[in-house]
Amino acid sequence: MKDPKIKKTAELARILWKAKTAGKTVGFTNGCFDILHVGHVRYLKEAKQDCDILVVGVNSDSSVRRLKGKSRPVNPQSARTEVLASLACVDYVTLFGQDTPAKLIMALNPNILFEGGDWKEEEIAGGDHVKKNGGKVRVIPFVTGYSTTETIKKMKTKGNS
Repeated sequence: MKDPKIKKTAELARILWKAKTAGKTVGFTNGCFDILHVGHVRYLKEAKQDCDILVVGVNSDSSVRRLKGKSRPVNPQSARTEVLASLACVDYVTLFGQDTPAKLIMALNPNILFEGGDWKEEEIAGGDHVKKNGGKVRVIPFVTGYSTTETIKKMKTKGNS
């Protein structure tokens, strides 16, 4: 059964255009979301507070491998998108195959672009496009103690002891 919250870019762009013309605020964030943890959930809940519709772009499996190495992703894109779509604070999920979501952001044209606190605003892919079109970029503080990369490192260390 296909989840109605998981959309391809073209269909999602049409849905969001209609929502924006009806006065809705669209927020966008992205990531690998390889092992979903409480840091992700808190981040997404905080982002949702600033918008009517929250869209999450998820790196495809091939994109995650290019960015994180051949041992990643731990979970396949189908599982990652399904878990994200099940969250009440997430309205839509879409996949992208590039290393950054810049093209996806240009296609969806959100009002607000959210990124995690480990990014500087001027480094955020698509940020210039969003601001040029009257939107804003918001950096949400990193949730201390929760990092997928650090969790995987800990698991490898414990496995070797």
